[in-house]
Amino acid sequence: MTLDEIRTLAQPDLAAVDEVIRAVLRSEVPLINQIAEHIIAGGGKRLRPLLVVLAARACGAGGARHTEAAAFIEFIHTATLLHDDVVDGSAMRRGRHTANQVFGNQASVLVGDFVYTRAFQMMAAIGSQRVIEIMALATNVIAEGEVLQLMNAHDADTTEQRYLDVIYRKTAKLFEAGAEVAAVLGNAPASVQDALRRYGCHLGTAYQLIDDVLDYRSDPVARGKNLGDDLAEGKPTLPLIRALAAGNEAQRAKIRAAIEHGGLEHLDAIIATIEATGGLDYAQGLAQREADQAIAALQDVPHSPYRDALAALAAFAVARQT
Repeated sequence: MTLDEIRTLAQPDLAAVDEVIRAVLRSEVPLINQIAEHIIAGGGKRLRPLLVVLAARACGAGGARHTEAAAFIEFIHTATLLHDDVVDGSAMRRGRHTANQVFGNQASVLVGDFVYTRAFQMMAAIGSQRVIEIMALATNVIAEGEVLQLMNAHDADTTEQRYLDVIYRKTAKLFEAGAEVAAVLGNAPASVQDALRRYGCHLGTAYQLIDDVLDYRSDPVARGKNLGDDLAEGKPTLPLIRALAAGNEAQRAKIRAAIEHGGLEHLDAIIATIEATGGLDYAQGLAQREADQAIAALQDVPHSPYRDALAALAAFAVARQT
């Protein structure tokens, strides 16, 4: 099943999610509307809302609550991107200028706060204490991940475990929360809620691992990001960490200097080292194992076309090129 086929299965729900996003982001403050429209027009894969609606349908959910949940999951993601782009000094995302580049850092941070609070208004309106508990924990863990990533920046001694802790908190936790919330709203039994929680965690980890591989192995035009963006920001991701462990003294020295000082002066040589030491293949292999674990977790979810689509989504997370 391709990503287009997965989206076709979920299309009515995804259309409803888009309507909710546009309606709920509306504000009496004109600048908020301008930035919100800039964000919406930027598109993106909308993988997190897709995960939520598929998981909810796999649990037999009906009504509108799961589409609202998909929207507030996307709001949490969007708010983190608005803040991340300011922290990282990013100017491009998905081939377009970032909100902070167009509207300034102050506006981007403040509208990020607005989007966060809108998400929590929606959570409260759903009327589930369990949903609020899951999301309150998730947003706190995500914030911790942002700080941990900041601590790891420009630190060439970052370990693989420290890196994995960051991507769990920054990325996998929101996937995990979205899948679990969907199961809660679908009134699934505890075993299915736990299975989908584990599925979301492994899916999110696989997705981020591939994102970090693509930073050194992708088409910049198709992806909308330049090669080596993480390196330019001094972020020691797994391909670099692996190359540091496996490279010779001269290779390690060049990578350490690049992490500690940032910049892309030796990008071609560093990419060659990552390839030669198997750094990309190592990260790709770990991503595949995470995707396999995500698919295995679905064995505890009742069989349906939606469960099949969740399995296909895990395969897509590893196979994607952008």
